Amino acid sequence: MAPARTASADDTAAAGADLPPAKPGLRERKKIQTRQAIRTAAYHLFAEQGYDATPVDQIADEAEVSPSTVFRYFPTKEDIVLTDEYDALVEDALRERPTGEPPVAALREALYASLARVYRSDATETFQRVRLIREVPALRGRLSEHSADTAWLLRRALAERTGRAEDDLELRIVTGAMLGALMEALYSWVDSGQEPGPAGSLEDLRALVTRALGVLERGLTL
Repeated sequence: MAPARTASADDTAAAGADLPPAKPGLRERKKIQTRQAIRTAAYHLFAEQGYDATPVDQIADEAEVSPSTVFRYFPTKEDIVLTDEYDALVEDALRERPTGEPPVAALREALYASLARVYRSDATETFQRVRLIREVPALRGRLSEHSADTAWLLRRALAERTGRAEDDLELRIVTGAMLGALMEALYSWVDSGQEPGPAGSLEDLRALVTRALGVLERGLTL
């Protein structure tokens, strides 16, 4: 009999490849519920009285948690709007694209697929979030820090597809430009004044995203 050996990471991955994703444990579910309760309370208050007029203490009271709990989940008030699970969705979606697909096309489809998933989860909150970023300078300032983290995750996934280094200049330009184009498409969406709705509105959003990213794909020609 061959000697026993400790299971490697590859063994574990292979054994679980055909298994459904594990459900989060009770503790993690409670964290998700608390995080969402804080977000929901914040968006409700922002809609009623405006972002600047809403202090964190009031958000905590509305969510029935302490201010310290709010800051444990969101280091700043801006992070309540900007922090989400979107980055992980984009990275996963990019890794799932066909290996032979051109990198820019793969990134475009991954960005849209992740955005559509977030939209279907809560279209109204998605719209309100983009509108707040559009209107509140403090949010746009903080967004640059979040965007840097997102760009790094995308560069890492694109580096695997292309064989380039993660800090490759051209990868940095492509990911930065596409994230910028995506935000301009979202700003155009909220500027249109069209309230979010079912599939029709999602298709309108897809058309805007496709048009914005298409400008980059054809080489910035007008």
